[in-house]
Amino acid sequence: MTATPDPTTNVAVELAQLRGEIGTGLENIKGTLGILVERTTRTDADVRQLRADMESELQKLRDQEIRPLRAEVDALKERRFPLAVVGALGTVGALLVSVIGLILTC
Repeated sequence: MTATPDPTTNVAVELAQLRGEIGTGLENIKGTLGILVERTTRTDADVRQLRADMESELQKLRDQEIRPLRAEVDALKERRFPLAVVGALGTVGALLVSVIGLILTC
């Protein structure tokens, strides 16, 4: 005769198998998360390095472009016509002409 298996034994065996499968699944998830964290850390470090490199290159370009422009602006400032002085001399000249005109008409 064959003995019928005890239902509580079957349930206990099934629960043990489920625990093992869940434990294995959780370990797989932990391993995958660890890999993702490592990749994220590397990516962050790469982005920081690229940002620093890009900023230094931009600074070099700015320096190379701005220095000649500043030199040109300084040269233009030195050579500009003193318009305020010319305006003041013109005003004084017009005043003299009007005073002389008044003197001659009197």
